[in-house]
Amino acid sequence: MSREDIIFLHAPSVYDFRKEFLFYGPVSDMVPSTPVFEMYPFGFTTMAAYLAQNGYRVRIVNLASMMLNHRRMDVGRFIAGLRSDVFGIDLHWLPHAHGALEVAKLVKEHHPQAKVLMGGFSATYYHQELLDYPQVDMVLKGDSTEVPLRQLMDALRDGRPLQEVQNLSWKEDGIQRHNPITFVPEDLDYQDVDYGWIVRSVIRHADLEGHKPFKDWDRYPITMVFSIKGCHFNCTVCGGSCAAMQRYLGRQRPAFRAPEKLARDVHNIQRYIKAPTFIVGDPRRGGPSYMERFFVEAERLGVTNPLIFEFFSPPDEEFYKLASKHAGGFSVEISPDSHDPEVREALGRRYSNQELEDSIRQALRYGVQRFDVFFMIGLPKQTRESAVGSAEYAKRLYTVAKGDPRLCVFISPLAPFLDPGSLAFEDPERYGYVSLARTLEEHRARLPSPSWKYVLSYETKWMTRDDIAEVSYEAADAINRARFECGLISQEELDFRLQRSKDASEMMRRVDQVMTIADPEERRRSLGDLQERAEELMESTITHKREMEWAAKGLVRSIPRALMSMIRGA
Repeated sequence: MSREDIIFLHAPSVYDFRKEFLFYGPVSDMVPSTPVFEMYPFGFTTMAAYLAQNGYRVRIVNLASMMLNHRRMDVGRFIAGLRSDVFGIDLHWLPHAHGALEVAKLVKEHHPQAKVLMGGFSATYYHQELLDYPQVDMVLKGDSTEVPLRQLMDALRDGRPLQEVQNLSWKEDGIQRHNPITFVPEDLDYQDVDYGWIVRSVIRHADLEGHKPFKDWDRYPITMVFSIKGCHFNCTVCGGSCAAMQRYLGRQRPAFRAPEKLARDVHNIQRYIKAPTFIVGDPRRGGPSYMERFFVEAERLGVTNPLIFEFFSPPDEEFYKLASKHAGGFSVEISPDSHDPEVREALGRRYSNQELEDSIRQALRYGVQRFDVFFMIGLPKQTRESAVGSAEYAKRLYTVAKGDPRLCVFISPLAPFLDPGSLAFEDPERYGYVSLARTLEEHRARLPSPSWKYVLSYETKWMTRDDIAEVSYEAADAINRARFECGLISQEELDFRLQRSKDASEMMRRVDQVMTIADPEERRRSLGDLQERAEELMESTITHKREMEWAAKGLVRSIPRALMSMIRGA
């Protein structure tokens, strides 16, 4: 096996999930990955490509995806076979707190001389506590670490002092050292997205599995670009809010990628992969002309890959006119989170249901391919009745859309954790939350719990954990009934979904009963009896994952395109 200068490892949420009883519930129903959270952060791609451009040998290994697809994989033996001076492990969001630290422990066991480096939003927030773990040597802080990572690799190679590396925290002779977060780029134009590097790396290592962003990515590939880092909003439960960015990540204002460069990023992806491209961040925040400049450049370049936009407020007609005129196809995602004006206001989303409904009508009129609406359970000022009311409001939206199947409405619990750095996490009493976990270790210890309800790190003044868990299934049933009544699913499909929701809710109660057993060995055996059925209910417990998928052809169809682009590049 070839030796690398750095290997990026993405761990599963819980290590080893294959040997634990874990009833995950609906914690990942709203994202492409499974409850193992095997989707690695986009920063792996940008950091790896940037280091490769600067002459370093780099590899990405998605351990979580490999463990899902190869249930008998010996992870320790696999890690022992890797060769690298540095292993980078992401701790971007807290659901990886258990797996990331366990994988770091395995790396240290098999490669005691190698450096274990961690990074991401959660790693930044908990950088001091992370360095208390013996298996962690370094933490790169901030939301943009391509340049600091190159500085670190240069310093390690040349024997230069680590005090020169921006954003770095590390241990030296058992003492923690902390450089401030000084690399906070004011724009995102310094780094181009290079999907060609991924293709070349897959070929070099003969390893598609380790590079896949998530388990089923080869079946329906979704690609990604960033229009913005940072945020103008202060949504109560978001760890990427304006306040969190300013206080913990050193970002005082959002940074944008120039719209022309963003269009070229999308076009670069299209050279290699024919698949939908998700544009992260609300690009309208770049100013009045941002969207027009982006669409005009995308059309000039010949972009035909479908585009997926996420918005924090309903788009107006002008956006839809531009998209329908210049894009080869476009979809929209928006998260009002609640239909209840009081709850939405408390959360930090300040627009009306009428604005949302008008935007849906316009989107459908101008040819949107999909319009996804997401509601959430576990919000400030949200009661059980309000949560179910959001699900029942789905019928109103489906009626507005006249039963058009391009509109998809979803609901899910805020799970498993409150984001560190969010307003609700930092001042739970003010926002009506009861915090059940504060430290990294407290979050890590919750993750292997046998039921997703026990993993939840919070309650609210309006709902207990039991309430949040139970109403999640009630709300799912309400949305599915709305779909049936609007002619979007058959009676047979409705019956199937209601039964699956009932089975999942019953599984949660059965786990509760087992947890009352005092004898640990008997409790373990009783959980083992539930294992097979719990795994069957692991995905799509309240939302069918296939409904979350955008239309995309399998990766195999893009192989000729990728090879031709490599030949042209050479």
